Amino acid sequence: MNKRMNAMEKQPTRRGFLDWLIGLCSVVTGAALTVPGLLYLWPAARGGASEDVEVPNASGLAPGQSAILQVRGKAVIVVREQTGFTAISAVCTHLGCLVKWDGSRKEFLCPCHAAVFDKNGAVVSGPAPAPLPTYRVKEVDGKVYVSVA
Repeated sequence: MNKRMNAMEKQPTRRGFLDWLIGLCSVVTGAALTVPGLLYLWPAARGGASEDVEVPNASGLAPGQSAILQVRGKAVIVVREQTGFTAISAVCTHLGCLVKWDGSRKEFLCPCHAAVFDKNGAVVSGPAPAPLPTYRVKEVDGKVYVSVA
């Protein structure tokens, strides 16, 4: 009789299976919630080799006009001035909206929350807590390159 009781206790039951299934689902849900949080807290390492990206049709830009491009996954606005080119981040430092260049006012305008930046990226007005980052620009053989280093 004792052998029969031990054999019955070792057989899987519906309740045991459901307990196991609920535990597995809890672990998967916990991992699905924890991993993105940890990735947010420890962002990918920055830096590495700099990449020069050519500004397409830079020679076609008149003074005061701009072009937007992606450099290493970052939106950058390149503005042609009388003396050359400048490159400034197109991402507002307030909440990450894309800013636009207003050539007539010579300012960067954020359409989301009315932040205004001057032609050098400094905050003029609005809720932006910091200036727009600037990037290195170089001209080689009539071509314009932007580098995010």
